[in-house]
Amino acid sequence: MSEEENARVIRRYVALDIHKHYCVVAGVDREGRVTLQPVRVEHADLDEWLKKNLHETDSIVIESTTNAWHVYELLSPLVARVVVANPIKVKQIALARVKTDIRDTLILARLLAANLVPSVWVPPIHVRQMRQLLSQRRQWVETHTQILNRMHSVAHRHHLQHVRGKRFNEKTIGWQKDKRLSEMEQFQLSLEMENKVYIEKQIERISQEVRKMCHQKPWAESMTYLMQLPGFGVITAMTVLAAIGEIERFETSKHLASYSGLTPGLEQSGTKYRGKGITKEGRRELRWALVEAAQMAVKSDPLLKLRFQAFQKRMHRNQAIVAIARHLLELVWYVLKRRQPYRHFSHERIAYKYLTWAWQMDETARDGLTRQQFARYYLMKMGIGHDLKRVALNPKYPRKLASEAEVLALRPELKHIE
Repeated sequence: MSEEENARVIRRYVALDIHKHYCVVAGVDREGRVTLQPVRVEHADLDEWLKKNLHETDSIVIESTTNAWHVYELLSPLVARVVVANPIKVKQIALARVKTDIRDTLILARLLAANLVPSVWVPPIHVRQMRQLLSQRRQWVETHTQILNRMHSVAHRHHLQHVRGKRFNEKTIGWQKDKRLSEMEQFQLSLEMENKVYIEKQIERISQEVRKMCHQKPWAESMTYLMQLPGFGVITAMTVLAAIGEIERFETSKHLASYSGLTPGLEQSGTKYRGKGITKEGRRELRWALVEAAQMAVKSDPLLKLRFQAFQKRMHRNQAIVAIARHLLELVWYVLKRRQPYRHFSHERIAYKYLTWAWQMDETARDGLTRQQFARYYLMKMGIGHDLKRVALNPKYPRKLASEAEVLALRPELKHIE
């Protein structure tokens, strides 16, 4: 049903103010008169209450909060329309000196009746699930970093020589038993090491699941184009895809940059203009992934390395990395929107990127394909590299590619791709 058809059938405008343990529900008519008195509903009773009190002619608004998507799924089959409001923009529109749950709910319902609710895009369930999975991984990574920092702190406090980085593990932790450490510090370090090992296993479990899903529908099509870009690995690429959702939402790369928060801020007063840093609005994980990709890209891609060096002559290194991240975002928009190869890479270089992708995945994640078959599979999906038999970017270590006939025998669905 279109929005115009929805508007004709809607008889009541209902708002749900969602809290941790309960919701406050209220409804108004087109003129803003209260037709459903504000009522508090516990989450345990919410499903039954909604089925009993809502109608097919209701329009519902909820704010985008932690519990919003579960409530959205409950509401969608029961009413004519569900709008998910942007809580920050709603707050800017509806300023009130006295703030209560009932007032908030009625204000939200009247904004909906007046068609003034600033809504957000509702991501499909597979996007929401991937966002949750990647968010959990980031939380584990942050906790892992905190543990390492605490262990390094103990070593520095006693001027102990210790191994840095990923080698900081059970085999290189002999300094834990140093006599300068108290028994309590040794005990705490042993606990930190146990937690570190456990968290690393959890991070790897999630990473394996992400690697498996990136080769499956609906992610595989977009990953074909994103994994060819410099600096992108599986985790960063999937983070970008999950944060963007649907590239069709963004008409230009500038719209996507604004959504990411990588656009510069601006202050204007009269005839004076003053630039600021990036706005940092939008999805934080999208900025993180692009900055991570930029850090890798300036080391591996000659063109981006030259651009980065030019930026560094007139700005701080971190600002230069952000500038490269913004450029990568433009490339992301281009390859996803146009469905084309990255024009600054040769077909051999793209094949190398696909082989690198294959090396990050086990046989189960590659759906039974060998690494050589996996790389050829994605070259065929892209429609390039038909004459490539091997990748020899490093002449000392040339890597063979599977033939197209070999892959077609395993994946006959590729025959329709010219």
